Amino acid sequence: MDDQDIPESFTPAWRELLGSDAWFAAASAELRAALMRLGRLRRLGADEALFARGQAAEGLCCVLDGALRIRALQADGSEAVLAFVEPGQWFGEISLIDGRPRTHDAVADGPTTVWQVPQPALLEWLEAHPVHWRPIAQLACAKLRMAFGMLEDIAQLPLQGRLAKRLWLLAHGYGARSGPPRSTLRLPQEQLALMLGVSRQSANKALRALEARGVIAVRYGGIELLDLDRLMEAAGVPLQ
Repeated sequence: MDDQDIPESFTPAWRELLGSDAWFAAASAELRAALMRLGRLRRLGADEALFARGQAAEGLCCVLDGALRIRALQADGSEAVLAFVEPGQWFGEISLIDGRPRTHDAVADGPTTVWQVPQPALLEWLEAHPVHWRPIAQLACAKLRMAFGMLEDIAQLPLQGRLAKRLWLLAHGYGARSGPPRSTLRLPQEQLALMLGVSRQSANKALRALEARGVIAVRYGGIELLDLDRLMEAAGVPLQ
């Protein structure tokens, strides 16, 4: 997009990041410019909530650095992590479309910066430019397809296969990255276990099994992906 549309507060890394997201890159110049013009920076400390379940919608967001845990709290206070939103990923389109409250908490996993486009201003702009509702709907549909795929994985794949596929999806930003996939995931095993709905011990055992096959290397605080093609083979998913 035209550099003049990007706020001066954006670092060079953030500017590059915007172009790496497939959805944002494919959006029209008019929509991209509106998202930049109407948005504002939100800086969060570790474990600070961007929003909470049941809270009124506050617009469309994109993580610029850090990460967010999309979670639900269980009755005993423990977390159930549904997703780990990393830099370049846009979210918040469901509440933007239906106007209903947030369905889950979004909590900063360490210091995090988010670009937030407030709901009232964005809705007003979309009412005046209704043709741009289509890409908003496409963003929601892409995530719905992903959710159906994950439900199918739970029913059909063993834990090692589900883990391999989830790592592959994280490397590709759940299909959102238009640039090269990540070679290293800065994802603690505790968070990965929560995302898969298993114990840390079970997640660690599956990680070590994949490591023994030479497709990943478990590092302190992260996971190095050594062979993405073989990682998908380990998931039992035919390569495209």
